[in-house]
Amino acid sequence: MPLNRRKFLGTSAASGVGLAVTGAVAAPSSAEAYGGRGGRGRRKKRYSFTVLGTTDLHGNVFNWDYFTDKEFDDKDHNDVGLAKISTLVNEVREEKGRRNTLLIDAGDTIQGTQLSYYYAKVDPITARRGPVHPMAQAMNAIGYDAAALGNHEFNYGIPVLRKFEEQCDFPLLGANALDAKTLRPAFPPYVMKRLRTPHGRDVRVAVLGLTNPGIAIWDKANVQGRMTFPGLEEQAAKWVPRLRSMGADVVIVSAHSGSSGTSSYGDQLPYVENAAGLVAEQVAGIDAILVGHAHTEIPEYFVENKATGKKVVLSEPLKWGQRLTLFDFDLVWEKGRWTVERVGAQVRNSNTAVEDEKITRLLADEHEKVVAYVNQVIGTSMTAMSTAEGPYKDVPIIDLINEVQRETVAEALKGGAYASLPVLSQASCFSRTARIPAGEVTIRDAAGLYPFENTLEARLVTGAQLKEYLEFSARYYVRTAADAPVDPATLTNAEGIPDYNYDAVSGVSYEIDIAKPVGSRIVGLSFRGAAIDPKAEFVLAVNNYRASGGGNFPHVAGAKQVWANSEEIRNTIIGWVKAKGTIDPDQFASVDWKLTRDGTPVF
Repeated sequence: MPLNRRKFLGTSAASGVGLAVTGAVAAPSSAEAYGGRGGRGRRKKRYSFTVLGTTDLHGNVFNWDYFTDKEFDDKDHNDVGLAKISTLVNEVREEKGRRNTLLIDAGDTIQGTQLSYYYAKVDPITARRGPVHPMAQAMNAIGYDAAALGNHEFNYGIPVLRKFEEQCDFPLLGANALDAKTLRPAFPPYVMKRLRTPHGRDVRVAVLGLTNPGIAIWDKANVQGRMTFPGLEEQAAKWVPRLRSMGADVVIVSAHSGSSGTSSYGDQLPYVENAAGLVAEQVAGIDAILVGHAHTEIPEYFVENKATGKKVVLSEPLKWGQRLTLFDFDLVWEKGRWTVERVGAQVRNSNTAVEDEKITRLLADEHEKVVAYVNQVIGTSMTAMSTAEGPYKDVPIIDLINEVQRETVAEALKGGAYASLPVLSQASCFSRTARIPAGEVTIRDAAGLYPFENTLEARLVTGAQLKEYLEFSARYYVRTAADAPVDPATLTNAEGIPDYNYDAVSGVSYEIDIAKPVGSRIVGLSFRGAAIDPKAEFVLAVNNYRASGGGNFPHVAGAKQVWANSEEIRNTIIGWVKAKGTIDPDQFASVDWKLTRDGTPVF
């Protein structure tokens, strides 16, 4: 794929890649003082500006939950969406002066809500004379200066991403998203913004964008042979000195990568998933890093650079537009150049803001279309089902996902070499608030079970591999002695393992003894009443995230693929409900696994 040369980009002889330099005339800054001893009474030139940041917006424009069809709310009463972020941004621009601010994002923009799904799949932006993506419309209207690529930008395929990029009035940055053949940047690596000060000396602010190397695993089907994703530290070490040599007074990194130095995909790649802290520690010349990907809130966090001893400030605003980061920079003119004297960070909470009517009016029609779409009735359910207890009980609603996957794979394998093998299925509890009501079932009810764009695969595993897979999954539970009280609220998510990295497997029976240590918890693993032969073969219906190594589960990523398709599991569930007409848990639900302690059921 050739280097993308777009309206933002000129050329730089030094780098051979695009360089964007834009100017803004700054309002006068009050940050000006006389010099101290030896200053001969001359004024020391000072200038202050603010960089605003969002991340992991995941298709949220309105403070609306399309899966519940009502205003978004959570236990902490957070609000979401770009409409609220817009109000916060306007407030800061009023405080600081519009020309003394920049606005950037750290990725994961076009996936996550039914609003973003609708304009990728139902009324796609890639169609001839197709619509403009709501996220592009909103971010253009708010006035973003740049956004880093997130891993979920690649979920719908490169054509959708390229069309979204074309529709944005700001560059999508990815210094470590390289063309697989030329190893040249497939997206602009950086943007250079020029802020005009009252002193006649412009400040050049470079924003370097870095994305997540896990894309090579998680979206292998979309990027293999087309793009490659080296580590963040490696590419930052390449680009930061270049930006400084090109005259950058301030270097900011927008990184779709958490700060913890950990990876969910183990050693499958030689790169770290959550590397923002390592970038600050290892690469000299960075002033601030806007952190994304991890969905955590970090108002202000300092990391000391090993080479210089300089403290680099990191901040991660909470996902979905719940928070806005403010990096406040104070600069001083010394020895013929601008120097960062101080930089700090803070976050502002969007639940203190009203939605900006400019944004809600702009996208009112798109919102109404999606609300109508998700409320289409596709079938009926004999009984109500909920995921509330799904993380610690075998509940019918998770069985529904597994039944759809199992049936789909079994049908696909008919008449083939693997048709005689038993089909098992894995599923996770992606949301503890998903539900199927008794009576009419809508698209939003079914889609709420599967909020991710995962597709379905079938992998060949042995009985021994299955046992190890289940043992790995069972790490999710906190070890609890046989005589200790059990609190469901603290029983799960041991060592921070998220719900989506706990798999329940249907088609076999087993117990998880939570009193035992990790690695020896699976008891009584059987198939059709008989203990499983370690050498027996099974077909495992598995989502592409897990099959590609997501969560670092053993064996499955290296297992033989016997079938795969490009249809999202969410759509497969919707199609299954439409075809059946009626959801009857009596036809598919059973208790195949349970938590025990010394043979006694926990629940």
